Amino acid sequence: MSQYAVMFPADDELEWGAATDAERQVTFDTDYEFGQLLAAHGGAVTGGAGLQDSRYARTLSRGSDSRTVVSAGPWRPGSEQLTGFFLVTCDDYDALVEAAAVLVKVHPVVEIRPVTEF
Repeated sequence: MSQYAVMFPADDELEWGAATDAERQVTFDTDYEFGQLLAAHGGAVTGGAGLQDSRYARTLSRGSDSRTVVSAGPWRPGSEQLTGFFLVTCDDYDALVEAAAVLVKVHPVVEIRPVTEF
């Protein structure tokens, strides 16, 4: 079965932090609906995570002298950053895209990428 990452690169971290329990529940319910739609097509959510406060993120990169450089915050410049993801399996890519369409009700951008297993 093919694996994919379903990622949320544009959720507003500050908005989520200020959300009420009821507002967060709408997101949880929509994410659950996605899983149900995916399962109806033989797919499954196999993992995932909501990423915590980016103020505590660190980015490691290779400097010009081949030493490791540690920077505060996420690598991506600007306001876009990965805030969460699902790992899913599905043999019908079109069904995955169709199921993921429900997610844009609560996530402004949803990105789907194939995953290579090592």
